[in-house]
Amino acid sequence: MSIEVAERICAERGARFTPLRRTALEVLLEFNGPVSAYDFLPALAQRLGRRLAPPTAYRALGFLLEQGFICRIETRNAFTLATHLEDRNAGVFFLCDHCGATVEVDADGITELLAGRAAALGFEVGRRIVELQGICADCRYTTAAVEGQSQVVRGRRA
Repeated sequence: MSIEVAERICAERGARFTPLRRTALEVLLEFNGPVSAYDFLPALAQRLGRRLAPPTAYRALGFLLEQGFICRIETRNAFTLATHLEDRNAGVFFLCDHCGATVEVDADGITELLAGRAAALGFEVGRRIVELQGICADCRYTTAAVEGQSQVVRGRRA
């Protein structure tokens, strides 16, 4: 995602990419991972150099969501950049409970499976969110290493 891509998409769709919306996207591009609205609001206000009412920030986020430039991580009440601009329901989020890492991956097989199940039920899906919470590889490795050291230390004392 880049500002230039967002500008092009907005122009193609006839959507107004106002200076505030542009700045909001620029601020989100600076964060490394999901950001809560509580962290986004002061960062946006600082960038604009003025106080900002929360509804103003939420409207900017709403526009970016509507255009598919960002995604909402429901379980964290946070926002992150979209990696699938063409298909807003294309990814699955893996969320680390320890470090907060968020990774979006393609969900090709899952998407078809869910679409088939929905069709069989006569259900029309409006919005699909798939978030898997757990522990990332780095945290599992670090936790295992720390636990292994604790066992060694305990073993020496015994």
